[in-house]
Amino acid sequence: MKFLGFQESQFFRKYLLPGIIAQSVAIAGGYGTGREIVEYFVKYGPVGGLLGIIVTFVIWEIIAIATFEFARLFKAYNYRDFFSKLVGKFWILFDISYWVLLLLVLAVCVSAAGSILQATFGLNYYIGVIGMAIGIGILVIIGKEAIEHALSVWTYVLYVVYIITMIAAFVTFGGSTIFKTFGLEKAILPGWALSGFKYGLYNSVTFIIVLFSLNYIETRKEAIVSGAIAPVITIVPAIVLIFAMLAKYPGVVKETTPITLILNSINSKPLIAAFEITLFGTLIETGTGFIFTLHERVASIYEGKKTKMPRQISVIITVGILVAAILIAKFGLIALIAKGYGTISWVFLLVYAIPIVSIGVWRIFKEEKRKHFKEASSS
Repeated sequence: MKFLGFQESQFFRKYLLPGIIAQSVAIAGGYGTGREIVEYFVKYGPVGGLLGIIVTFVIWEIIAIATFEFARLFKAYNYRDFFSKLVGKFWILFDISYWVLLLLVLAVCVSAAGSILQATFGLNYYIGVIGMAIGIGILVIIGKEAIEHALSVWTYVLYVVYIITMIAAFVTFGGSTIFKTFGLEKAILPGWALSGFKYGLYNSVTFIIVLFSLNYIETRKEAIVSGAIAPVITIVPAIVLIFAMLAKYPGVVKETTPITLILNSINSKPLIAAFEITLFGTLIETGTGFIFTLHERVASIYEGKKTKMPRQISVIITVGILVAAILIAKFGLIALIAKGYGTISWVFLLVYAIPIVSIGVWRIFKEEKRKHFKEASSS
């Protein structure tokens, strides 16, 4: 499948594809429903929320650039190889942490998928769950190229729908209503910096999930530019959601799915249907990204044995993880996001963020120095 041939261009693959995949994974159930955006940003006030977004963005920029260059230099395109080359035998710590986050994220996605179709179209909760599982299974089993194309096309759709939603919010509520919130007495509440820091940490794992798409990058310049662009693509929808939700601030803070309040207030059935369908697709994107990354990690074991991973293993991994996520989802959306994600943030600070910006950067320069010395000696 081609999108006017653009998806096949080297520019797209090197500079845009990693960011598109990162955005597709980060959107998840909590981000797309607005719950994460409220929990980590909006509840700290309109100004506090935007300041928190800046903190998250800076963290993502640093981590993404370092990750992309490390992956390129050491040709580590799955997280098992990446962390083995970064921290040696301690790579297993990230492996364990990733499993925990994987189940948390998928539980949020499962909960949201069932609720979306139930609330919007009156369908049984498990129809949404099963539909999401089928979508993920098809993409994971077909493989990398199908995932890259599907996630790319859906990102175009998502950007269009989110921008239309923000415009509709401005038209319905008036731009003055939204911008007046910036002058409220509680426009900045304490905790915004720490919250933005935590959100940036646990979502930084999205830059590990895109490793499978980094093999198109050939030079340091390409890695740096691609790493700088990826956080921009990932964070823009969050900013759009913040502005749309400020129309109902502070009431929106208490909503389980804040975007539903906004859409119902706009009262456009076509927009509601379009947004919810788009959101359902993002849940499939997120689940696919997380599971395919695990798939690649397992496949690397078989590659080390000079063989190919059996397809039934992919099926077992996908089904097993989704069943576990359905059971975990019973804890509820708000509890999962507020408690589960908040705790795992500190884990990823230790097993990923600190190692990549310290050991990783040091190893990048050490490897470059070694290569230059080798080239000088051979000449």
